[in-house]
Amino acid sequence: MDPAAARTALITGASRGIGRHLALGLADAGLDVALLARDVDRLTGVAEEVESRGSRAVVLAADVTDRVAVDAAVAEAEYALGRVDLLVNNAGLVDAEVPLWEADPEQWREVLVTDVYGPFLLARAVVPGMLSRGGGRVVDLNSGAGTRDFADMSSYNAAKTALFRIGGGLHTAGFSRGLRAFEVAPGVVPTDMSTGMRMHVGRTDWTPPEAVVEIVAAIAAGELDNLSGCYLRAGLDTVDDLHARAAAGPQAGRRLEITDWL
Repeated sequence: MDPAAARTALITGASRGIGRHLALGLADAGLDVALLARDVDRLTGVAEEVESRGSRAVVLAADVTDRVAVDAAVAEAEYALGRVDLLVNNAGLVDAEVPLWEADPEQWREVLVTDVYGPFLLARAVVPGMLSRGGGRVVDLNSGAGTRDFADMSSYNAAKTALFRIGGGLHTAGFSRGLRAFEVAPGVVPTDMSTGMRMHVGRTDWTPPEAVVEIVAAIAAGELDNLSGCYLRAGLDTVDDLHARAAAGPQAGRRLEITDWL
């Protein structure tokens, strides 16, 4: 059986950008949300916006790379909200737009730790509670950068590829127990991070954040459970298309796998 529709969510990187949009969008969908980031002041502002929509908000000041802080934050979220039905791993960094041999080793390590070890710690802390209640849903904010070769940002690209293995492992190990896992690429949403990147100078075809929210809200509602283990792309996949694909039954496609020689 599929898990019930989510009533609560924990969102990392929730103080701004896509994370803030997700927090407000899920609140509009009726979910109570736990907001995790390092900037308490920004989180408090988002929490006030969530509560103005009639949902509960919990502020969790934590670094996603700190195991003790993550475990404590998840415990606090579960205590305050009663449960965490949906985990959204949104927090992330990007490294400099240079080829690998010009990369700064410390920045390279920081990106990998934040973008891979962080989601691991969150899933490790949240999923056992989900399984004890018959299931739940995990969403990783992924990227097309994890699906193919790019000349620059080797740490970010490696991290996003690794997320496919984390999400795929959760799906494979947990599906029969009610766990659903999704890799969602947000496209190119205009955030502080993306608008400051050289590759996006002059870009006009930005992905509206509402497109990301719509897909994650559909996941939260349980409408896309047959797409667990798959890669969903905001800005290219519409929710109507995804509904139609999910209605056809569990999907084996749109996964990161080795293909034969072309």
